[in-house]
Amino acid sequence: MATVTLKGVKKIYPFVSGENKKKKKKDSKEDSGEKANLQITEQGVVAVQDFNLDIADKEFIVLVGPSGCGKSTTLRMVAGLEEISEGELYIDGKLMNDVAPKDRDIAMVFQNYALYPHMTVYENMAFSLKLRKERKDVIDKKVREAAEILDITQYLDRKPKALSGGQRQRVAIGRAIVRDPAVFLMDEPLSNLDAKLRNQMRAEIIKLRERIDTTFIYVTHDQTEAMTLGDRIVIMRDGYIQQIGTPQEVFNNPRNLFVAGFIGTPQMNFFDARLVREDKKYFVELGGIRVELSEDKEARLLGKDVQSQDVTLGVRPEHTTITEAGDGIAAKVDVSEMMGSSVHLHVSAEGKDVIIIVPTIDMKDHYAMGDTVHFSFNGNVAHVFSKETEKNLEW
Repeated sequence: MATVTLKGVKKIYPFVSGENKKKKKKDSKEDSGEKANLQITEQGVVAVQDFNLDIADKEFIVLVGPSGCGKSTTLRMVAGLEEISEGELYIDGKLMNDVAPKDRDIAMVFQNYALYPHMTVYENMAFSLKLRKERKDVIDKKVREAAEILDITQYLDRKPKALSGGQRQRVAIGRAIVRDPAVFLMDEPLSNLDAKLRNQMRAEIIKLRERIDTTFIYVTHDQTEAMTLGDRIVIMRDGYIQQIGTPQEVFNNPRNLFVAGFIGTPQMNFFDARLVREDKKYFVELGGIRVELSEDKEARLLGKDVQSQDVTLGVRPEHTTITEAGDGIAAKVDVSEMMGSSVHLHVSAEGKDVIIIVPTIDMKDHYAMGDTVHFSFNGNVAHVFSKETEKNLEW
């Protein structure tokens, strides 16, 4: 199998004729305080900026972020489908910048399946092996083994048009498996499937990973996919890496406001609050309540000598709790959503739209639109972010 290393990788799309005027207009907007999403340089638009990542052998890495953040561009640079403007790419310790895609020992699964419509499933899966002039018995063995892994043996004689979306995606994955690649690249392979099929295919990919035991680089904009599939997640925004970590690390310890808001469903609640330092203790104050932070959070803040200041406070909906009247932050119920095991209360509090998740087993009251409720949280689940830098003050 293979390790993959990206060192200072950058992708710049040069301007085409007629774009210089647009560039100048954008520059003037930046000068006036308007912030562009992607950096504009004399060479062109920077789609990926200073990308550094070491991927271990057999690791499953997920690149996640909103549309246009540079994740698919990064994957295509690994595949050789995009030139690397600056930096170095190594696969198994070998520099790959100028190596042709066919010689990189990688296989890629695309969002749109990219199956040959005139070929059967068997022929689609066997095609790359035939190009490599493998023996017929070797081709047959590899195709049937891959079909068994993916549970598509019964469809080998069918054409793609006779298959469902999920079955077609399995064929596309099977076509990549038979090549026995050192690195498996997947570019939003489940985005064309409905919600139920996506859940099924996520489980199939987890099983597949255990069976074929290779290095995976997976791109998605769906943070649920990222959290369930990845050994580590690389969160991107506007061409920059925001944070790299295990799913639990980025969920529990988001390094900035963007990561905190992007990871987690429903999204984290944010408040304007005050961080107060008293000797070696830290408190957050808002809405008439004062909550002391946990010991580990206090230790990290002390280690960075953080002083009292106005902050953006983040608390996840599942970490908020309904309290007795007058014993928490007052909120007005806007919408009550029954989700089965819990109720999602959409409320207005402290000038913000807030979501509170109440387990149905703990519910004492029925919440109607216009009701007033009170809520609070514990100090171990409070995240404090700088108003200026948007960075988590603990890190």
